[in-house]
Amino acid sequence: MKKQRDTAYRPRTRHIHPDGAPKYTNRLFLESSPYLLQHAHNPVNWYPWGDEAFETAKKQNRPVLLSVGYSTCHWCHVMEEESFEDEEIARYMNTHYIAVKVDREERPDIDSIYMNAVQAITGRGGWPMTVWLTPDRKPFYGGTYFPARDGDRGTTMGFLTLLTKINEMYHAQPDRVEQAGRQLTDIIREKHHPKAGDGLPTASLLHQAVDYYKKAFDPDNGGIAGSPKFPSTMPVRVLFRYYRRTGDEDALRMARATLDSMAAGGMYDHVGGGFHRYSTDEKWLVPHFEKMLYDNALLAMDYLEAWQVTGDAAFKRITRDILRYVKRDMTSPEGAFFSATDADSLTPAGHSEEGYFFTWTPEEMEMVLGAERAKIVKTVYAVGETPNFEGRHILHTPKAVENVAESLGMTPESLLSVVEESKELLYKERSRRPPPLRDEKILTAWNGLMISAHARAGLILGEPQYTDRAVRAARFVLEHLYLRNRLYRSYKDGRANHKAFLEDYAFFTAALLDLFEASHDIAWLEKAIVLDSELITRFEDQKNGGFFMAGDDHENLIAREKPGYDGAEPSGNSVAALNLLRLAEYTADTRYLKRAEKVFTTFFGRSESSPIALSHMLLALDFYLDSPKSIAIVTPTGKKDDAEKFLQAFREQFIPNRILAVTTEGEELNAHSKRIPYVREKLAINGTATAFVCIRGNCELPASDPARFARQISEVEKLPDVEHG
Repeated sequence: MKKQRDTAYRPRTRHIHPDGAPKYTNRLFLESSPYLLQHAHNPVNWYPWGDEAFETAKKQNRPVLLSVGYSTCHWCHVMEEESFEDEEIARYMNTHYIAVKVDREERPDIDSIYMNAVQAITGRGGWPMTVWLTPDRKPFYGGTYFPARDGDRGTTMGFLTLLTKINEMYHAQPDRVEQAGRQLTDIIREKHHPKAGDGLPTASLLHQAVDYYKKAFDPDNGGIAGSPKFPSTMPVRVLFRYYRRTGDEDALRMARATLDSMAAGGMYDHVGGGFHRYSTDEKWLVPHFEKMLYDNALLAMDYLEAWQVTGDAAFKRITRDILRYVKRDMTSPEGAFFSATDADSLTPAGHSEEGYFFTWTPEEMEMVLGAERAKIVKTVYAVGETPNFEGRHILHTPKAVENVAESLGMTPESLLSVVEESKELLYKERSRRPPPLRDEKILTAWNGLMISAHARAGLILGEPQYTDRAVRAARFVLEHLYLRNRLYRSYKDGRANHKAFLEDYAFFTAALLDLFEASHDIAWLEKAIVLDSELITRFEDQKNGGFFMAGDDHENLIAREKPGYDGAEPSGNSVAALNLLRLAEYTADTRYLKRAEKVFTTFFGRSESSPIALSHMLLALDFYLDSPKSIAIVTPTGKKDDAEKFLQAFREQFIPNRILAVTTEGEELNAHSKRIPYVREKLAINGTATAFVCIRGNCELPASDPARFARQISEVEKLPDVEHG
């Protein structure tokens, strides 16, 4: 293979020649995906997804073994070490199968299709995902992680035995294989292309969703009852909106309790900031230690809204800590955002262990902080005699700061000061440990989410540093991932890869709209409109409504999905629906509104529609069922800063269903007016900054007094009750 890597390259395999060269190298060595490169020196003869693999399988009459995962997946690493690095298993795979490896983060379309097959077979899904395919790409059997051999980890049948039996069945019972492939393909196609509904949803869907969350709520720990606990399963932003429009205190209580418990538990990185992927237990204590960019973007927005709704400064502090973590640990030199970090890291003995990097012993803390300070910090983080994870301590804060301060004879303010100083010392010490692997590919969709988080924080907190970071990341995407009038999915090693999917367009378009509100630069709104026009031509189902995951010029797979489920990430359709509603308000073009309505009809227009399956789309539905406010702030020429008095009043209220334009008389106002009808003919009256609040073309009296403006934006249209919904 001709491709060379730099001198720092270290093959990830235990099969090494005495001179340090890898014993095996396969086709994945030519890829840029960190996940694929992790397997480039397995003894398995891996192929990347593509025609070569399936044509070879057809010529040689072999089944295809598809393995899907991602670079920071703990159990993917386990299966690699146990099975794919095992020479006996690799020989069997190389002799009887064509083995294909896929990075689910680069190819969400492939992942989604075959995950549906695995879920149909086993009733559950996860990664690593292992699927057996025919050469025409139809799945006929599948699962997730398989231990290597019979008896391993308590299993009856190990991976090697399963490989043997399925290969025998493939050749001995081709009709059975063909029938299974046909049935699973039919299931996938039906699930991936939902039938359009026949009506628009009403407020009853919002009531139904909140009723479900009330019944499923864990009153002791927050979130949904049971374990494992994922932050996305209790959509706090839906609850905040519901509370705003109904006054339902239970909705607010559930949202607060969930956010409080997550931030107090071990799922939150108390030293470095940011959240791990999920909690393995019901108390949010023991996390799966991966950190994903998308989780932290969405949680930053959750906590930011929580601060607006409640005024609790703790929520604002968590938002800042998440964004500080992203700046320090997840930002490329060019300003874009990396994808994830691993759960595993090396111990001093050189062993790879999950969570070692993030956990502590009392002795380690005393060495860093000194005995007196360590006593205080250990009390805060509940570091006692008994370890809570693999002989070490996951830091968590089960007691409120006020209670801990009282027990130590301190004020809460002085205690927090000690804790903040100590966190920095612990962070510096922790940074000396071998860090978890970081996946440094740049994904457009996930960058879109994190750009939104930064832009919203810049606007709501009044801190331009966050807006500046958002601008820098957005420029990176436009310079490196927007080529020849087409968005791309992934960037690594100096090149863009894979045409973008729906979520890339939707999340990045939302980011551009958020950037416009935060920076007031009309160029971001203009680019959002351009990207949406590309969605129309390549992704939109113009007959039935909604958007396909892949564009019309993507690879033809066995199904073309129209995503209709909000999981750990929102679906592209959910975010696109809200984008359309925002664009409709900005441009006064009803075509955007009609397209959003077709999305709602597609996914919510049937009597059996489940609102909790699309919790993020409920944000768009709440916007649609509200009377969104169009807010304009106009300042005199040369006095842009005069808008600040109105922006301060704006920040102090939670107004999710609105659009905002801040502009200055002269060239900027003229540019805004060409695209945004509601700012036309608006002036800074009597030479002073003036705010205008409009609802569907009807405007309140202009306000030069921030108090008057605050009253105008504080009005809330109540959500109709169930009977009138």
